[in-house]
This record gives sequence, structure tokens and C-alpha cells, in this order.
Amino acid sequence: MANKTFDELFTELQHKAAHGDPSTSRTAELVHSGVHAIGKKVVEEAAEVWMAAEHEGTERTAEEISQLLYHLQVMMVARGISLDDVYAHL
Repeated sequence: MANKTFDELFTELQHKAAHGDPSTSRTAELVHSGVHAIGKKVVEEAAEVWMAAEHEGTERTAEEISQLLYHLQVMMVARGISLDDVYAHL
């Protein structure tokens, strides 16, 4: 898997949500499923980040954080929230 930046991932997810087939694209499937389904994944991944940070090493924690960031970005795409919308609050 190639490394990508936060911004590159967001652009990729926007494209997949707009043009992907929900039967072959996890991103398109999640966006099609809606905010509730995505929200459940966000909560699940956040808990896994916490548990990895408490009980597992740095590598596993980083992996869980990457999955949380993915699901947060899917939520952003589903809600029409841009990176600039979020950056305005940092």
C-alpha cells in the first residue's frame, strides 16, 4: 500500500464516493449506507485506537489511527464537509 497524505486520501475518497460501485468499493458502500453506519465505524475505530494505545505497541496504534482517519474522512465526504471546513477549526 502506497503512503499518502491526509489531503491525498481525502481526494481519493471523494472520487470513490462519487464514482465507485458500492459492491466493489468500501468507501462507496459506506457513503451509500449513510451517516449512521459511518458513525458506528467511527466510534468502533476510536475505541480500537484507545485500546491499542493502552495495550499494544506504537505500530498497532498507528494502524488503528489510520483506520479512524479513514472513517472520519468518509464521514466528511458523506456530509459534504471539506478539508478547509475542518482546518478552519484547528
